[in-house]
Amino acid sequence: MALRIIATGGTLDKRYDEIAGTLGFAASHLPQMLAQARLTLPHELKILPLLDSLDMRDADRARVLVACRAADETAIVVTHGTDTMRETAQVLGQASLDKTIVLTGAMIPFSVANSDALFNLGFACAAAQTLPHGVYVAMNGQMFAWDSVRKNRAAGRFESA
Repeated sequence: MALRIIATGGTLDKRYDEIAGTLGFAASHLPQMLAQARLTLPHELKILPLLDSLDMRDADRARVLVACRAADETAIVVTHGTDTMRETAQVLGQASLDKTIVLTGAMIPFSVANSDALFNLGFACAAAQTLPHGVYVAMNGQMFAWDSVRKNRAAGRFESA
């Protein structure tokens, strides 16, 4: 089995600019994260334009779908911003691809202390290898079907819808 990892941005890939005092994007953290995780499973990384998920539009979601369709692998992890992860999961879920697609992200950027990014990535990689074909959201040790998940912004977590 091989794994395809598709990076789309989100908090996971943001960096803190101490001069401007803002979070933004540079290069993806995924190569460093995969090295740190010591992922030995054969994998391919595709980096799409890195976006805050609040800036994602239908065309961006379509680009994620095209990348999933084009992947030779049937186990796919998509890193994504948490604010609109559910919307992208819906586009992928409604496409009914014969693949296991797991979306994940982070509440705290990988580059910031106490980030949940590395744990979530590892959890999603394991889930993509073991779950039946379908689309899922994997966050903070919990797995959700694409059509029964929501982000509880007040609690800062995902839960069943």
